[in-house]
Amino acid sequence: MTAGPDEGAGTAANARAHVQADAPAGKRWYFEDFYPGQEIDLGERSVTETEILAFANAFDPQSFHVDGQAAQASPYGGLIASGWHTCSMMMRMVVDGLLSAADGMGSPGLDGVRWLQPVRAGDTLRVRYLTRQVKASASKPDRGVVWSTWTATNQHGVPVCTVDGIGLYGRRPAREQ
Repeated sequence: MTAGPDEGAGTAANARAHVQADAPAGKRWYFEDFYPGQEIDLGERSVTETEILAFANAFDPQSFHVDGQAAQASPYGGLIASGWHTCSMMMRMVVDGLLSAADGMGSPGLDGVRWLQPVRAGDTLRVRYLTRQVKASASKPDRGVVWSTWTATNQHGVPVCTVDGIGLYGRRPAREQ
């Protein structure tokens, strides 16, 4: 299954997303399509200074996110993206490359987030989705739970952020089995 670049404005305009060949070609993703060890490449996107400043000014106005001069004097030696901005970019790539074609039922939360390296203007992030565990719901037979790890790497292949997520997905309808 291939998802093209997002046609929306702003942050996703420079995104390229695709899902590897193990995706259910031309079909919706259901709980049964996930299996432990499955890796899904969600593509890449470039990060711009304009995006870093806009996100940080709105949501995380720490000096090393909003002030280039102050950022030079910080331990980071320059402007960096908010970790929450990095997570938001990752989430957009997960939605564009997977969830928009899935029978998703939301998420009860995250098990963890780790910001491993700073993300800077000019970086290109690539996100991979790893299915860690799957379990059919005993109490709600119309769904299952998928535990996953999303890893963002920069253009050098260095991991910059990981998210351990939990997703709820609908079971495949009997008519499609």
